[in-house]
Amino acid sequence: MQPKPIRTTVVGSYPFPGWLEFASQNLDQFGRADIEEMIEDAVVAAVHDQTNAGLDVITDGEQTRLDFNLSFYGYIRGLEPNHAETRKFGPPAHDQRGKHSIVAELTAPNGLGAVSEFQRLRKLAPAGPTLKASVPGPYTLSGRMLPNERYKDRDAITEALLPIVRKELEDLVAAGCTEITVDEPSMSCYAYKEDTKRFVDIFNRTVAPVVGKCRLSTHLCFGNFKGRPVGYRKIHPMLPDFLDLSVDEVHVEMANREFDEIERIAEFAQKMDVAVGIIDVKNYYIETVKDVIERIERCLKYIPAEKLAVAPDCGLSQTARWAARQKLINLVAGAEKVREG
Repeated sequence: MQPKPIRTTVVGSYPFPGWLEFASQNLDQFGRADIEEMIEDAVVAAVHDQTNAGLDVITDGEQTRLDFNLSFYGYIRGLEPNHAETRKFGPPAHDQRGKHSIVAELTAPNGLGAVSEFQRLRKLAPAGPTLKASVPGPYTLSGRMLPNERYKDRDAITEALLPIVRKELEDLVAAGCTEITVDEPSMSCYAYKEDTKRFVDIFNRTVAPVVGKCRLSTHLCFGNFKGRPVGYRKIHPMLPDFLDLSVDEVHVEMANREFDEIERIAEFAQKMDVAVGIIDVKNYYIETVKDVIERIERCLKYIPAEKLAVAPDCGLSQTARWAARQKLINLVAGAEKVREG
């Protein structure tokens, strides 16, 4: 089915309710049934905020994940947390994010948890919105793992993770998921200095079994840990190679970069649909409906409405819930006004 013009969508994550953050730090006081109730309540809250805004595509807000990708490490055998490798003090930055040492063969016999997340979302969400699952790609997932004798560099770790992620995507489709985002922000962050043809090869081998079996997208951004990016925030190093990604839609960060290189979305649009980040998740300025309309109209100069989706730049997990909620409401209201003409 052809998506509606100017679809409103999200990347994946949504802010945790304050009580969930508190509870997650005191899990020893809860029983298994309490924790499952807590998880469902958090997903209900995230779904409520998204559906109340009127989004065309929603997620579970990644309420069961500690971080966009770090929680997946709990499903991977052969890892141990390595907190000694992280900086402890000073301004928040990516070198304070958790790392893991590899101590055995990397396996995930029970998957990465995305299937159960999707099944829970399907149970709790109302009819209407498209339900999307987001999964980190193997290159991004490899970024917090430290090489060892068996896996000598990041490429080797990525290759070990690739079949694990691929199997998760296959299982999601088998479970009935019709829309999947494979998050690979590390590819966009490091496109300026790494082999972009190799990035495309890694990505396409990962998604090969599900191409044509779901609406497949990828999310390319420049990082958002504690509201801070990382990497060279330019699109042009990704081109032309990233045009060969096997996706139906590519998501690009624009709002936080003041729509720098906006004309480049026309190149993507020749090969795929484009979801443009027009809401800045790092800024507590709340975009007005007028702002949203102006930004969408700017995008329409380079891409037809039937190939355009609009979204926040990145996941909303690093944005306070009160701000995220209003940003989504205004996003949808602006999109609806543009559709109405």
